[in-house]
Amino acid sequence: MSFKFCLATKNPSKLREIKEILKTFNCTIIMPEVTKFPEETGKTFLENAMNKAFFVSKYYPEIFVVAEDSGLVVPAIGGLPGIFSARFAGPDADDGKNIEKLLKYTRHLKNSKRDAYYICVAVVVEPGGKHRSFEGRLYGRIVEKPRGNNGFGYDPIFEIPEIGKTVAELSLEEKNRISHRAKAFLQVADYLKSAV
Repeated sequence: MSFKFCLATKNPSKLREIKEILKTFNCTIIMPEVTKFPEETGKTFLENAMNKAFFVSKYYPEIFVVAEDSGLVVPAIGGLPGIFSARFAGPDADDGKNIEKLLKYTRHLKNSKRDAYYICVAVVVEPGGKHRSFEGRLYGRIVEKPRGNNGFGYDPIFEIPEIGKTVAELSLEEKNRISHRAKAFLQVADYLKSAV
């Protein structure tokens, strides 16, 4: 069964990653021709994903629209960086600055206090406005120094203890088998396949 959806993002890297995750499905993914997205003013990942999904669905009322919001959560520091993951070190922050700031926040933490998880919340808005949400998580811990050159975001300091590697030390194929985004979008794909 084939299906089509609009992915509510302007990030071509995210589109590539999701296409790779869903490569075994017979699906078509398009990016919206929307010049500006709403500000991320939600207090949760779910609110931010819903805002994007419903905003884009106004332009694409005839097809399924999927939006996601994702980030890194470290419970021992109050859930930071959380919904501020992409801009943790400020509005013009890059991955390096965000990592540097998080390492400062976590330098005093020991053992299980360094536990963290990546989370992805995906929202599907159907033609007609009905919606569903799906969540994926990847559990790990924050290491003291970056390792690896793959991935993006906090991947160089996010280690998966069972594997003994940071996400940045995994190949894209390995990452896509276990990532929070893969877990959420495989649920999305199963839902869309049954909904068309």
